Amino acid sequence: METAELLQVLEAEGPLLAAAAEEAGTDAKVPTCPGWQVRDLLRHTGAVHRWAAAYVTEGYTERRPLVEPTGIDGAELVAWYRAGHRHLVGVLADARPDVECWAFLPAPSPPAFWTRRQAHETAVHRVDAESARGGGTTALAPDFATDGIDELLRGFHARPKSRVRTPEPRVLRVRTDDTDAVWTVRLSEEPPVTTRGASGDAECELSGPADQLYLALWNRAPLPSVTGDRALAELWRETSGI
Repeated sequence: METAELLQVLEAEGPLLAAAAEEAGTDAKVPTCPGWQVRDLLRHTGAVHRWAAAYVTEGYTERRPLVEPTGIDGAELVAWYRAGHRHLVGVLADARPDVECWAFLPAPSPPAFWTRRQAHETAVHRVDAESARGGGTTALAPDFATDGIDELLRGFHARPKSRVRTPEPRVLRVRTDDTDAVWTVRLSEEPPVTTRGASGDAECELSGPADQLYLALWNRAPLPSVTGDRALAELWRETSGI
């Protein structure tokens, strides 16, 4: 997806998250994030928005600590979240493409990275807020969900931090039903290596509509369809948390 499209998603997702959190109340438990209440979700996501915006506005070239607030709650917390989200959207909308700052995944530019990352950060946590509220979740556009799967597989899990490892080489396939996107994930004792397309045989395939597969791979929903060796699907569930 283009950065401008991702910015539009980010702009839309923040108000949806805030509205769901407000309806649920900050005491509500978040089923998709065991151990969290809505206040934890708002404090975390609001802090991440401000943390991301600061890299772009200040040009920080090294990772900085993420500081979450502790003494803010209720309606004040929801308003604080909304203000931070609006600030982030404004910063990214106004950012020059040549801004230099820290980023942790490959991207055409740091502002492009932060726009993509924050769009997906906000979408996933919006789903968390809606799970706390109950009544179903807002659907994700298939092209956006496909982009998020790609970021997760070829970005996050290409890093040394990924815990998805196998003692012997294994191959996992991921396929969307509605956008014809396919990834081949090669597992070993090293970080996973993911390529686009169906390359060679796979021992397990995870498939389904892009939005359902996106949420499943982020451990927010059950896997839509698993064929082949289900142990690889269980391995993903057990070790893929970011």
